Amino acid sequence: MHIAIALMSIFSAWKWGDWRHWQRYQPTMLYMLSAEMIYEFLTKDYSLWTFRPDILLNGTLVVLVYAVVSMPLTVLVFLSRYPQKWSKRILYYGKWVAIYMGVEVILSVTHRISYQHKWSLWWSFVFDVVMFPMLQLHTKKPLLAYVLSVMAISGYMIFLKVPITAQ
Repeated sequence: MHIAIALMSIFSAWKWGDWRHWQRYQPTMLYMLSAEMIYEFLTKDYSLWTFRPDILLNGTLVVLVYAVVSMPLTVLVFLSRYPQKWSKRILYYGKWVAIYMGVEVILSVTHRISYQHKWSLWWSFVFDVVMFPMLQLHTKKPLLAYVLSVMAISGYMIFLKVPITAQ
């Protein structure tokens, strides 16, 4: 399942991504990748969700495939086709939240993802609703996006009681 999602991400980026101007989107693609890696680091002993590996992948490789392939490529497609008109943006955000939620529902139904420590599909929905505007904000005002991201992540961690332990 994870490999199929990665392949769909690659195909989508090939078909709908603005490869001519990929450098324009690279900082936000790296922002997404680094956010995933920071999540993995901060929650390594207290995961909120865990990917169950496919036949060919262990859990670490699944995380890397999402962080390095699927997420950055979907950011490329999301930003490449971002509407200029304000009136179309809410529907566009909704479309992307629905895509991410649809994939997560499939992962949940096929038991390729499990949730722990109060995390659920509902939390994923809330996270996605915040994430997509944050990605767009990062393209225009990256410093503000970083500050707001730290605040949001801190809020999630406090509310969900994610422990921060020194190693």
